[in-house]
Amino acid sequence: MSNTPAIRFSGVTKEFGSVTALEGLDLTVQEGEIYGFLGPNGAGKSTAINILLDFLPPTSGDVTVLGHDAQAESATIRERIGVLPDAFRPYERLTGRQHLEFAIESKNADDDAEELLERVGILDAADRKAGGYSKGMTQRLVLAMALVGSPELIILDEPSTGLDPNGAMEMREIILEENRRGATVFFSSHILEQVEAICDRVGILRDGRLVAENSIDDLQQQVDAESVLTVTVSSLTDESVAAAQSVDGVTNVKTGDNKLMVQLNAESKLPVLEAIDATGVEVRDFETDEESLEDLFSTYTSGEVAAE
Repeated sequence: MSNTPAIRFSGVTKEFGSVTALEGLDLTVQEGEIYGFLGPNGAGKSTAINILLDFLPPTSGDVTVLGHDAQAESATIRERIGVLPDAFRPYERLTGRQHLEFAIESKNADDDAEELLERVGILDAADRKAGGYSKGMTQRLVLAMALVGSPELIILDEPSTGLDPNGAMEMREIILEENRRGATVFFSSHILEQVEAICDRVGILRDGRLVAENSIDDLQQQVDAESVLTVTVSSLTDESVAAAQSVDGVTNVKTGDNKLMVQLNAESKLPVLEAIDATGVEVRDFETDEESLEDLFSTYTSGEVAAE
């Protein structure tokens, strides 16, 4: 693996008249990682992806893909990447098989169309015209086309659109298989559970600026994310509740059914358990509910955390 980033945005700004869609975007995706690209509607994600694919030129700044200039060397780049675009519309009169054969020929690849269609779960519809495909089947077809030629970089823009939960899980497994093969994956999605399940790092875009970029664990620490520690005890006492409330880092304590639900920061978990135990109450079980990516996303995109 080389030291060349798979994707690099350097000071990229994109203006549409008086509207600034991207402002000084700096973003790096390393080879071999799965990178989640997040942001609310209107944040600039689509603009960034369109610049990445040379559908739009930046107003200023530079973008490289696999070490090549995204605008000057886009033809070379396309030979080495696979793309699942958002809202792709197939050629209605062509069959699924014909779509794959066209993609294979375009890349001078030697993939087997039937194997790819079977991998994404639509081999039984290979000879049906794609105009009659459901939205989920179309997504599977486009994923198969993105996999042609074993690309070094796979760019997925809302890949789970139209898929049922089983289909989304199958797509997630294919993405992980491709990553294990060595492919870098750039994954833009609003379905946060999927991003949380497979991405090594995430970048969060707000108003055209990257306001956060890190692993999910590190993002939690950056916003001083709180957890809820649920402690099951032999019996609830006023002393045990007061002891939990007195620990530094505890912001709230709720009780019910011989349980204390303690909202706290990560460093306070052990002191809370020790404080409860010191009151003579038996701690029978405990579990932690960490702040989810959805919570973090809301924190960063609502402006509660300033852009870095």
